[in-house]
Amino acid sequence: MSDQVVLPKKMVEDGQGYPGSTEDLLPHRKPFLFIDKLIYADQKRYVGEVTYTEDMWFFKGHFPGYPVVPGVILIETLAQCGGAGLVASGIVRNGLFLLVSIDNAKLRRQVRPNDKVRMEVENTKVSSRAIRQHGKAIIGDEVAAEADFMCVLGPDK
Repeated sequence: MSDQVVLPKKMVEDGQGYPGSTEDLLPHRKPFLFIDKLIYADQKRYVGEVTYTEDMWFFKGHFPGYPVVPGVILIETLAQCGGAGLVASGIVRNGLFLLVSIDNAKLRRQVRPNDKVRMEVENTKVSSRAIRQHGKAIIGDEVAAEADFMCVLGPDK
């Protein structure tokens, strides 16, 4: 039996986007999969995109007549982008991440139906069990939300 560690396979070259479905990178599924595509990944930074379409489930109750993306959904989307980037870049093999802390969260701009949001996530600390990241949700040149968050790796699926 070998003591050799098997490293995860990179799914993208540094600086490239992932050409396939984000379902390949994450265990999340609709209606709780919020990243439409991962457009950039390297060993430290990830960029994803999402358009929260007007038919998404949370708009019916948040708020009727003036729908706004809930802040917790924006933070979850940042964490999903970070997780997808970690898998695509080959840093981790298992896409099951459990969000365990959120710090310094700021909601700076409302996100409305059909807004296209760019998620920029950077690794600030990576260990064999936990990942700390900082993310920003951006519309055009405006930061809509940002936060520091930590995820732990869940059990192998």
